Amino acid sequence: MLPRKRFVVPAWVPALLLALAVLATGLTAAVPPAHAQDPYYRPWSFRNFFSPFFQRREPRYYEPPPGEMPGRPKARIKPKMHKAPDGAAGAKQHRVVPAEPPTPVVEKQADAKEVLVIGDFMGSGIAEGLTTVYAANPKVKVVDRSKGSSGFVRDDYYDWPKQVGTLIDTEKPAVVVVMLGSNDRQQMRVGNASEAPRTENWDKEYDSRAKALAKAIADKKVPFIWVGTPAFKFSKMTTDMLAFNDVYRAAAEGAGAEFIDVWDGFVDENGTFVATGPDVDGQPVRLRSDDGINFTKAGKRKLAFYAEKPLNKILGVTNMPGPHSGGPNVPSPVQGPKKAAPIDRTPPISLNDPALDGGGDLLGAQIGPKRGQPDPDTPSDKLLIQGIAPAPSPGRADDFSWPTDAPKVAAPAAPDAGKAAAH
Repeated sequence: MLPRKRFVVPAWVPALLLALAVLATGLTAAVPPAHAQDPYYRPWSFRNFFSPFFQRREPRYYEPPPGEMPGRPKARIKPKMHKAPDGAAGAKQHRVVPAEPPTPVVEKQADAKEVLVIGDFMGSGIAEGLTTVYAANPKVKVVDRSKGSSGFVRDDYYDWPKQVGTLIDTEKPAVVVVMLGSNDRQQMRVGNASEAPRTENWDKEYDSRAKALAKAIADKKVPFIWVGTPAFKFSKMTTDMLAFNDVYRAAAEGAGAEFIDVWDGFVDENGTFVATGPDVDGQPVRLRSDDGINFTKAGKRKLAFYAEKPLNKILGVTNMPGPHSGGPNVPSPVQGPKKAAPIDRTPPISLNDPALDGGGDLLGAQIGPKRGQPDPDTPSDKLLIQGIAPAPSPGRADDFSWPTDAPKVAAPAAPDAGKAAAH
């Protein structure tokens, strides 16, 4: 059996490995410190042996802004937008919305007249608007007794015709404001059956409950106004609200109350629902929230604007001036009627006699020996009666004499006429 040959490492291999290690260490040490800090710099490889044959591209340097992690690629970090100092060039001008002036709050008098508001969440909105309207009036206070989820359909939750009498006895208001019905687009229990909305039995029972509420308030000998519902974002809901308003109007007018129609304040000229419209000052603002049902603060103030005038008439008060008064205040009749100033009447003047016949008399003045008789010596009578035309004035268009007696005006000399004569 032949002996196995042993593999002997040549003596030049360790020397070659040592030389390569020394060369790699030297090349790494030769890299500038800035290159080692650059996150985009490529580490050393055997390709660097052939660097003399290639043009080496200069590395890119990236200085991260304060607060940014070093070594993170710039494309992955969203740059921060720093606001330029005031007065600096290129500073972006932001629209500054002026702050709404605070509503003055005054202490109400002990004998202040009370406005009782009942209804659903819409009633709560108009109560907030009326609170703003009468915030500066110490003679009027607004009491909100609305129930957000109430209505005529769910009388098991809250029965307004039965409960309103107790509320009036407790609060003793001077006037009642009613606004509800936005929650009534649902089934109603009529006897032992559940009726779908807007069916014949449903409409009959709904009308009966609305009239029962109006009668309950009228029996307490308290004046009230009924505010109708506005349009909503959804067309089916808007159609139902139109039908509900007819029921409310009939119930209110049947009890001797006034129905306040607010429909036109929250639709455009085509009768379509709008979320943005003019406020009480005529400025375009957002009146409704994003759901197309609830009101913004400006929308609640606009609701109260419709009820403000009839309420002032019932209460017998004049709204106090303030930043949210919603229009000019009606002055109180303190002073009596002023005496009219004497009128200086001037007799009419004829527009053609003085110009045509040279007369200077007023129309209706004494013309002849007796009033109303013509004077044959006037130029107009000579022309009309005797046929003698007045003598033309010299130079007038009807002066046909020759040669004319009008003075001749010499034409102005040319500017260069004197110079030409001198030459």
